[in-house]
Amino acid sequence: MKKIILSFFVLIHLVSCKQEEELVPESMSKPIPVVEQFGFKYNDFTVSNDTVRSGDTFGSILGNQNLDGKRVYDITEKVKDSFDVRIMRIGKPFTIFRTKDRFQKIQAFVYQPDRGTYYVIDLRDSIHVSKKTRPITIKTRTIAGALDGSFSEALQKQKVDVSLAGKITKIYAWSIDFFKLKKGDQFGVTFTERYIDDTIYDGVDSLKAAFFEYKGKKIYAFPFEQKQGSGKQEYFDENGKTLKNFFLKAPLKFVNITSRFAKNRFHPVQLIWKAHKGTDYAAPTGTPIMTTASGVVEQTGYTAGNGNFVKVKHDRTYSTQYLHMSKIIARRGQRVNQGDVIGRVGSTGLATGPHVCYRFWKNGVQVDPLRLNLPSSESMEKRNLPRYMQYIQPLKKTLDSVAEVRNKK
Repeated sequence: MKKIILSFFVLIHLVSCKQEEELVPESMSKPIPVVEQFGFKYNDFTVSNDTVRSGDTFGSILGNQNLDGKRVYDITEKVKDSFDVRIMRIGKPFTIFRTKDRFQKIQAFVYQPDRGTYYVIDLRDSIHVSKKTRPITIKTRTIAGALDGSFSEALQKQKVDVSLAGKITKIYAWSIDFFKLKKGDQFGVTFTERYIDDTIYDGVDSLKAAFFEYKGKKIYAFPFEQKQGSGKQEYFDENGKTLKNFFLKAPLKFVNITSRFAKNRFHPVQLIWKAHKGTDYAAPTGTPIMTTASGVVEQTGYTAGNGNFVKVKHDRTYSTQYLHMSKIIARRGQRVNQGDVIGRVGSTGLATGPHVCYRFWKNGVQVDPLRLNLPSSESMEKRNLPRYMQYIQPLKKTLDSVAEVRNKK
């Protein structure tokens, strides 16, 4: 009987030891992860995240943290020279660190005006304010493909910030009508992207190289400083020819030609055959109209046929005119730069619907700008060409190789 009782206790002891052996390693294998941000270890505090709401002020937020009115006033006065409480905006995030004890005393307040910057108001020993900037990492990326819709849609498919489309459209404004790109046209782009703390995506930084297939030809674009250290970049093709022409292709960002320059056209309002000495671009009322080149506003006004119009003199050779505006923005004698908004699309004068009639003069004669070989801006200086060709060689090689692999799929 004694042997049986002894065996029973030995068995209980062994089972107990085994359970302890299983429990100890399990607790040791799952340590509480240490989270650190803004210079604080989250494990040491009670942390709450929130956003600024309508009616919130720095004082009202502190007032909800078990602080009396005098303490809130003292803190606000102490930090006002380092942290302008008026910069706090609705929807911006803030973080509050409190003690873990039953008093839940506020230890720090962190406000983030944007993803790359934050203010730390440390209330632990003495009140201290510091402005911190998160480190930015720049990463280079090359994409390529064939169009199956708009360029913006092509970027979205490759998970690229669509703001890149705007940058590229601006660069190619003098060379490509993006509304004439066809399905299957190829493209390739090398660009840089910003990352905060090496992980948080912060958008497109700059364009390094690009090409678009347009009317069967690849048009390349490479940024280059002719004068090193000037910070002024211009875009050139693979041969060093500038992409920026003297005139934009059209006075609207989004182009829909409804009537072209013609010696004889049936007028939709007057119902007679007559010359049409302009190009009509349809667009919704209010669409911004841009001057296609820099110059001086020569005329503004209204006539029964033209409606509201603006005429710009660019130099001794060229002038342009923009008709049927709903609103004139430029004034006579004003100096305007290429791309400046000078008015808005309308249907004033003899017009059946909202559009801008774009007229173009060369040496005092109205001509069709779409048929002209218009002058270019400053060309590549010959002394810079060898440096440029050496600079673009690796960029073009990468661009072409990625495009070749991508378009074989």
